[in-house]
Amino acid sequence: MDDLKAKYLGAIAEAADESALEALRVQAVGKKGEISLKMRELGKMTPEERQVAGPALNALKDEINTALTAKKAALADAALDERLRTEWLDVTLPARDRRTGSVHPVSQVWEECTAIFADMGFSVAEGPQIEEDWYNFDALNIPSHHPARAEMDTFYMHREPGDERPPHVLRTHTSPVQIRSMQAQGAPIRVIAPGRVYRSDYDQTHTPMFHQIEGLAIDRDISMANLKWVLEEFFTAYFGTPVKTRFRASHFPFTEPSAEIDIQCSFEGGTVKVGEGEDWLEVLGSGMVHPKVLSAAGVDPAEWQGFAFGMGIDRIAMLKYGIPDLRAFFDSDLRWLRHYGFSALQVPTIRGGV
Repeated sequence: MDDLKAKYLGAIAEAADESALEALRVQAVGKKGEISLKMRELGKMTPEERQVAGPALNALKDEINTALTAKKAALADAALDERLRTEWLDVTLPARDRRTGSVHPVSQVWEECTAIFADMGFSVAEGPQIEEDWYNFDALNIPSHHPARAEMDTFYMHREPGDERPPHVLRTHTSPVQIRSMQAQGAPIRVIAPGRVYRSDYDQTHTPMFHQIEGLAIDRDISMANLKWVLEEFFTAYFGTPVKTRFRASHFPFTEPSAEIDIQCSFEGGTVKVGEGEDWLEVLGSGMVHPKVLSAAGVDPAEWQGFAFGMGIDRIAMLKYGIPDLRAFFDSDLRWLRHYGFSALQVPTIRGGV
């Protein structure tokens, strides 16, 4: 055993790289290594011999393994030192203009919306993108037979047979964030929930992944009048001009009464101009939060009421900045990004303008 110890400890110390070290490990303590074969011989020994040879072999095996681990760490440290010595960069060098990046229009509009609603007292709430179907559907008063729950419209996560966990989906809207926020904070509450959402749809105005921003305000005496004021203030600040709105009665499972909101615009020469003309363009859905939704979130509907609304960040970005195709947002075309992108210094604020 002393000969084996001296042999392998010396070889390990002289190993030049990890491949040589691995060969030594296999040769010494692998399944057919010398020390492993010695341990198999224990069965042929007398009990008295095993009491002496067994502990000695185990101690030798542990010592060899410790030496292998230490040498491997030393080789890794040496390789890292060499890499750090050869791969260096002078961070004081000036940047090259042609590599200057830009802020994506979605990120810019996301920040613009956040700034506007923050000025009206709304805080930002976030939630998971992989969501339980209870939060995505049931808590929002969406019945089991609703078309939105079909697999042709919603991405369901795979489940193994016999899996007892609740079904999960890629969230189809950011409304589950409203439920989670009310459960966590109770009422009164005033939040917006921007984020990515997913639906099985793809054309010029739809993509499988897009961005929404939803708003929620719950208090004792909130009405549709408050909703109208908030939306008109938002559109005026966002588009930089007074914008008239039109409420049309609609139906959403999670609000009652519900309304779709149109904004004043004109269609001339294939372009849309917001805030002028005699035409109307639908931009979002809204309404007073349904009592069942409040109850599901742990808020007493006999004491509290409020409004909710939701709109697509990508679509209002198209409107404001004249982007014709929603799919281009996700093509990663550098020419498109250079044309529609924003400087990192163009941070939107209410004071400086959005």
